[in-house]
Amino acid sequence: METTEQIKEMVREKYSAIALQDKEDNAASCCGSGCCSIETANIMTDDYSTLEGYNPDADLGLGCGLPTQFARIKKGDVVIDLGSGAGNDAFIARKETGETGRVIGIDFTPAMIEKARSNVDKLGYNNVEFRQGDIEKMPVTANVADVIVSNCVLNLVPNKYGVFQEIYRVLKPGGHFSISDIVLVGELPAKIREAAEMYAGCVAGAIQKNEYLALIGTTGFKAITLQKEKPITVPDDILAQYLSPEEITTFKTSGTGIYSITVFAEKPKEAKTCCGPDCCQ
Repeated sequence: METTEQIKEMVREKYSAIALQDKEDNAASCCGSGCCSIETANIMTDDYSTLEGYNPDADLGLGCGLPTQFARIKKGDVVIDLGSGAGNDAFIARKETGETGRVIGIDFTPAMIEKARSNVDKLGYNNVEFRQGDIEKMPVTANVADVIVSNCVLNLVPNKYGVFQEIYRVLKPGGHFSISDIVLVGELPAKIREAAEMYAGCVAGAIQKNEYLALIGTTGFKAITLQKEKPITVPDDILAQYLSPEEITTFKTSGTGIYSITVFAEKPKEAKTCCGPDCCQ
């Protein structure tokens, strides 16, 4: 089994390569994982093109929802986008927060940061910046963000609880997040979970839906709300790369489900100040 650092390095390498591809190449794969399907162009992503602030150069087709659409961003807000990629959600957020607000994108892949900074330079925005860093240890001070968004990123992170602790630390009291991610209902077949391509792209790093929501509550967030939920149907030609025909039939009839969810939660207005690296409430 891979260590945490090995998993991170695998994801970094995968997304460094994706940063150099165009959207058409990425959309031909399962969240950029290379598990090409003739049945559908991309089994995860939603269409961003109708949202104000959308910039096609920043859309690599890697998300699994539209968190900025649900994020309740107001004019003047400070917004942080976790796993910001080429800047897609950050630019949508910038439209919502306006010129009086501020948007910070965080990504730990240097190639993605370079691509995002190139995009922001072309757009001429002076209130959007991109910082390289690990979202388990964000390069941001405490109590700075009004809103945090993230799109299909936490499923790639081994220490999800650590990320939610960091989100809690960085949000202002009364601030909130809207996060789109992949979760499971039931046990995914081991052959899919163990496949590195699926891990770096889509679902093998996902955890159970109930566990995911419980982590949010354990961290201290309130008003936890499931804003959107959609089932993800993995095409047979993708499943066939990992399972036999008999195993595919068993999987489909097992009740196991893969879902994209968008979840909202608030940091309490009377939130306690962090007292150390292991304390977030």
